[in-house]
Amino acid sequence: MAALGAWGSAAAPARLARVARTLWGWRARRGLGQDAGAADEGKAAKPSFGDEAVQNLLYKMTGLNLQKVFRPVKKELKPPKYKLMTEAQLEEATRKAIEEAKEKLIMPPVLKEREPIDDVLAEDKFLEGTETTKYIFTDLTYSIPHRERFIVVREPNGVLRKATWEERDRMIQIFFPKEGRRVIPPVVFKDENLGTVFRQDRHEDILNMCIAQFEPDSPDYIRVHHRTYDDIEKHAKYDLLRSTRHFGGMVWYLVNRKKTDGLLIDMIHRDLLDDATSLITLYHMLHPECQSAKEAKEGKLQGVDLIKVFVKTESQKEGYVQLALQAYEEAMATSTAS
Repeated sequence: MAALGAWGSAAAPARLARVARTLWGWRARRGLGQDAGAADEGKAAKPSFGDEAVQNLLYKMTGLNLQKVFRPVKKELKPPKYKLMTEAQLEEATRKAIEEAKEKLIMPPVLKEREPIDDVLAEDKFLEGTETTKYIFTDLTYSIPHRERFIVVREPNGVLRKATWEERDRMIQIFFPKEGRRVIPPVVFKDENLGTVFRQDRHEDILNMCIAQFEPDSPDYIRVHHRTYDDIEKHAKYDLLRSTRHFGGMVWYLVNRKKTDGLLIDMIHRDLLDDATSLITLYHMLHPECQSAKEAKEGKLQGVDLIKVFVKTESQKEGYVQLALQAYEEAMATSTAS
């Protein structure tokens, strides 16, 4: 049963990254912003969220806990089903479960916030006052991607303009309903209500709802994700998102903002030293100018040595991380001696 905890071959994360780009339309849909973290023209290129090397590290840190991925959900109770299997059948069923779990862990894209739409097409003064409400005209051709769908608004003052993103999202949901999405977003996404959700440790639930309700480059999508990540970092509840499709996005957010100390301590406490080194490796990729990146490159540091250099030069909580690392080393020494 050791296979239950294995992530699979090294090529698996790369393959899943390609699947994710296909499913979510990364860089494929016109009008969509670039992945957050992509460098501006003329500057040294930094890795983006969709890069294969970044995805490999994020998938590795996410972990693959089948019990968590396939944990029971609240629904109508049905009698359990039992099957008698040979050893070969059990191995095949386990393999299929691992493949299905990997698909469930495909990370949503991380994109820059979309630019507002404020394009006026015409100002027909002779129409001013003929109507008291605005009209929205929507192209309902099925073969057109929603991002390219032509939607315009005629204002009561005669102005003809392109619809705003909010108006576009509302009209598209009316004519092309998407499962799990409402025309008017639920009030749970308001800042004043998110605190209640967080106190119930329902961070994963709110992120799943957010993905269903909003487009990945919308302001509300980005706001809810960032608020959720901040709450997890504040209360050190990182394990709530481990082995979920949201863990990679959280790590990317924290590393970009150099807020990795809490997560690093959590990984050391859980004996996830490989994940800790992966976290620091990603940090160096995004912040190659930092002192620890230079020392790690010059000394070709790995493992505990890499962590020690990072803590000494970059950590804001050096004492706490040193204590966690010391406890880890003592536990390893005791285990080796016994």
